Amino acid sequence: MIAVTAASGHLGRLALAEAARVRPGEVVAVVRDPARLESVPDGVEVRTADYGDRAAMAAALAGVEGVLMISSNEVGNRIEHHRSVIDAARDAGVAKLVYTSAPRATTSPLMLVADHKATEEYLAESGLSWTVARHNWYHENYVPNLAVVARTGVLLSAAGDGLVASASRADFAAGDIALLTGPWRDGSVYEFGGDVAWSFRQLATWYAEALDRPVEYWPVDAATLVSELVASGVPEGGAQFAAAVDAGIAQGALAEATGELGRLLGRPTTPMPDALRDAAAGL
Repeated sequence: MIAVTAASGHLGRLALAEAARVRPGEVVAVVRDPARLESVPDGVEVRTADYGDRAAMAAALAGVEGVLMISSNEVGNRIEHHRSVIDAARDAGVAKLVYTSAPRATTSPLMLVADHKATEEYLAESGLSWTVARHNWYHENYVPNLAVVARTGVLLSAAGDGLVASASRADFAAGDIALLTGPWRDGSVYEFGGDVAWSFRQLATWYAEALDRPVEYWPVDAATLVSELVASGVPEGGAQFAAAVDAGIAQGALAEATGELGRLLGRPTTPMPDALRDAAAGL
């Protein structure tokens, strides 16, 4: 049996479907709230556990050989949650665990990677057999901006000429399950991302193609980006976070296209224009 934690989330649902395809009848979905699972693939067993409840998580992982541990989205509690799941996996006798981390978690300037670095260090000392899949950005991170760009004809960013080697969530999910179910390499770290590292100037071109209207790229400084986002209704905290991410991108934090994900999948990763075209059709 293999398990997917946080199986009701955006990445979790995709990983669950992939796991059920690869290992039919041998998959456990671990969720905090089963009601959030809109649909469950045939043969998948649903078990309930919160990341912060070590005993409940250990019970949910009973009889499970391998676990895909999807990182918690609760900033502030993330490290504690991850340690709880790792301890629970050890309590349950789990043989192997794949953890979804952040790109270049030990060296990246991105503000959000500290929790992932701490988790990787804890995992390395846990006594478990583990593999880390460091996820670059998701294509889907740039889909919500389509509506704004469609209205304004402008893509604002403080990333300058920085590059992003993004891929689709479905690609990452498939790669995570391939690591868990394929030939096992204990203690390995994979830098997952798209085959192509793109610039925001290129992204503006792709927005234009998807929307069938001209789109300009306006590189701005962080203060201007925050001001414009707040003026458009984005909360101050969200605007500051977006500016910090762009600053990291400008420093090259997401630029490396290693090709590791595509090689593992045995196919090219999904191009960004495909994700934007599909999303634009729904506007």
